[in-house]
Amino acid sequence: MATVPHCLYCFETLAAYLEGRKSMGLNEIVNAWVEYSKDTEAGVEDANKHESLEKRIPALKRVVGSESSETSSSSSPSSGSTMSLATDTTTTSADETIITESPLFVTWNTVSSRTGNTSLRGCIGTFEAQELDEGLSSYAITSAINDMRFDPISKRELPSLEVAVTLLTDFEDCEDSMDWEIGTHGLRISFSERGRRYGATYLPDVAAEQGWTKEETLVSLMRKAGWAGRKEKWQTVDLKVVRYQGKKKSLLYSEYKRWRDWVSQKSEDDDDDDDDDEA
Repeated sequence: MATVPHCLYCFETLAAYLEGRKSMGLNEIVNAWVEYSKDTEAGVEDANKHESLEKRIPALKRVVGSESSETSSSSSPSSGSTMSLATDTTTTSADETIITESPLFVTWNTVSSRTGNTSLRGCIGTFEAQELDEGLSSYAITSAINDMRFDPISKRELPSLEVAVTLLTDFEDCEDSMDWEIGTHGLRISFSERGRRYGATYLPDVAAEQGWTKEETLVSLMRKAGWAGRKEKWQTVDLKVVRYQGKKKSLLYSEYKRWRDWVSQKSEDDDDDDDDDEA
């Protein structure tokens, strides 16, 4: 399945493209993420130890409370979101080297700063297996810049973005148009009508997120493909339906930025250490 480093890589690729700089590679990001998560987990553990100590020793609580207010901004993550990322890594880092190629989709969403609601900003992928280093970087940019439904994403939009990566697996021909499960399967349909061929796909999470029934999903997918027939006539169309699976991973720009700042700071610290050694 997709991982946090895959999402970081998409953000890094798009940010580097828009900022005119060289992007970090996928393997480089995976290694940096492992180090980052260890540092972050250490900070979370220290914070938890402090909290436990405060509960056990009420007399110390006043002292610890006054000190922590001065040091928390530099010694621990600034939000619960970052803490969840750190703990997530311990369960996914071992899997990051297992999948080296896969069919994939990269989705960009805009997140409202007022409501937190997301709106689709671009989504393009491929059913052909891709080397992840090349495939993720290519489709991260393609879905952001070349989705004809939207204007190209600009640099100023980066802070409002969320990325989602879906790696696709388990492709199977359906016995009929209803031979699939909402929330489990993505769909790829194809059909012909009046000499014209149609095709479209929905990723596994779409129907569940929209609250659609199977029939509503299929009709919407046919509309997406360009079918203009009457809704009640959809069953008269000879659909070929392929089901597939794939769990997505999502990441906000703020989480990418926090990680990227850590990488930049670590690089500066390493350079300072090298200068000290030379001196």
